[in-house]
Amino acid sequence: MQPIPRAGILGTGSYVPEHEVTNEALVERVTDTTPEWISTKTLIEARRFAAPDEATSDLAAKAAGAALQSAGLSAADLDYLIVSTSTPDSPQPPTSSLVQHALGAHRAACFDINVVCAGFVFGLTLAQSLVAVRPGAKVLVVAADIYSRVLDFDDRRTAILFGDGAGAAVIGEVPEPYGLIDSELVTRGDAQDLIHIKAGGSRLPASSETVANGDHFFRMNGRGVRDFVIAGVPPVLADLLGRAGITPGQVDHFVPHQANGVMIQELVEAAGLSSARTHLVLERFGNTGSASAAVALDAAAREGALSDGELVLLAGFGGGMSVGAALLRWYARR
Repeated sequence: MQPIPRAGILGTGSYVPEHEVTNEALVERVTDTTPEWISTKTLIEARRFAAPDEATSDLAAKAAGAALQSAGLSAADLDYLIVSTSTPDSPQPPTSSLVQHALGAHRAACFDINVVCAGFVFGLTLAQSLVAVRPGAKVLVVAADIYSRVLDFDDRRTAILFGDGAGAAVIGEVPEPYGLIDSELVTRGDAQDLIHIKAGGSRLPASSETVANGDHFFRMNGRGVRDFVIAGVPPVLADLLGRAGITPGQVDHFVPHQANGVMIQELVEAAGLSSARTHLVLERFGNTGSASAAVALDAAAREGALSDGELVLLAGFGGGMSVGAALLRWYARR
């Protein structure tokens, strides 16, 4: 019986739109708030909004191209392409098909996943499985969202948090002991109402009435989400590390979903990860949804912050409600 190949990250990439929206600019659209209030409550100073002619697939394709270049591969080398998004270009076709066409990755089988802000970690785990059943496969995981198109700028609880962006990683075989060690995926459907967009699906199709009611906007119970994350995410991280025989103090890098800076600080403390280096890009980019952990990982990689053999813990959490965590030993290709 052949050993199962170890899958790891061969390259990363990201893309954020050019248009920067500072807190000072945002308060011109969002009522009942100030730049100082936003910064204090979230640690976010700015975010990027997509141009009118940019769709999710455009952001995804640019991040994907950067990841392929980082990995030293071409689009023709890809066997699979996974796109994680909760803001697709349209209900059909899959956004991954559009990204495939833009890249010229015509040999790659494509599909979308929607696990909202946990999607990048879920995608990495799926990619790991594909490499396990097809040794030698190259899998591109792209996470991309354009939340600026679904925000209600009269709702300061959500409008201050989100930006647009895309992040990507190429997954393939790496030598032992590098690569993905283990992952933990959890979904709590009983908490589904904490984050939602009410209209636009088969239960409540889009209509003039749903638009008039604002049912096409993103809604979130911020306090409920915070409680879910602080109570629910640390046990998931503890289970994952425990199976791997790793203590929180042995983790070198923590790359979380960039939900809210203050909440991330609470999460780090609750999970016992204070000795790890926590990588944040939310000050510049805000919460980019499914893309946020991928964008933060790419920033860390390109800054040279991740050294060969170091332990990296990824965590995503969001609508559903879902939590995804992955532990990997960083592989610095020589």
